[in-house]
Amino acid sequence: MAELLTDLRAETASFETLLHDLRDGDWDRPTPAAGWAVRDQVSHLAWFDDAAVLAATDPGGYRASLAAFTSVDDVAARARGTAPAELHAWFRASRARSLEVFATLGARDRLPWFGPDMSAASFVTARLMETWAHGQDVADALGVTREPTARLRHVAMMGFRARPYSFAVRGLPVSAEPVRVELAMPGGGTWTAGPPDAPSFVRGTALDFCLVVTQRIHLSDTGLEREGEPARAWMEIAQCFAGPPGKGRSPKSGANQGDSG
Repeated sequence: MAELLTDLRAETASFETLLHDLRDGDWDRPTPAAGWAVRDQVSHLAWFDDAAVLAATDPGGYRASLAAFTSVDDVAARARGTAPAELHAWFRASRARSLEVFATLGARDRLPWFGPDMSAASFVTARLMETWAHGQDVADALGVTREPTARLRHVAMMGFRARPYSFAVRGLPVSAEPVRVELAMPGGGTWTAGPPDAPSFVRGTALDFCLVVTQRIHLSDTGLEREGEPARAWMEIAQCFAGPPGKGRSPKSGANQGDSG
């Protein structure tokens, strides 16, 4: 938990650098998420940080509040009249409060969420993944290129573990055949998951893999190599965030070059 919280704080600081010098008009810049501006990405994180605090401190109250939840688009729409300075202050306060609460939890404590209940460690990892993914949306809107960091290992792990969920959320069966993932990490080294002798595998950079499992890039715009039908089928629908099937991004390039056979 200490390592996760340290990395969540660092990811939060990285996200803050994107917002620090924004002019009021920049908050209305469109992001790659259809219909969402920069402000919507920020309000999304702030709202769900508040929900995370409620889930951790009052699970019963959190479960009762789910009856009023409609969709993430409605959450964004309700916050669109908020002034940029107020919106930024909301995010800072909600994130600071969530970090305080997370620091009181044990790694195996169970918390309710919009999907299945999660361990506290997975819960914090999910907040880091969301911060990174929505930060990517903001960076794309601003034309900023972010340097990938070793924190991507958390996003990669969440993406790997969410393989069954990617199929279940679409009502599809998941192959029992395991998939090996081998990713080149920023700064050197390799991150791996899955049996070393699995005939199906995904190989490439951690950045490409994380962009795919958070649906921030189309698979055909990556250099990911896939071998075996279980790996190919997974990468086509990979989704590591809770909620209904995501629409993903449209391709920017031509046909996918990553299949090995």
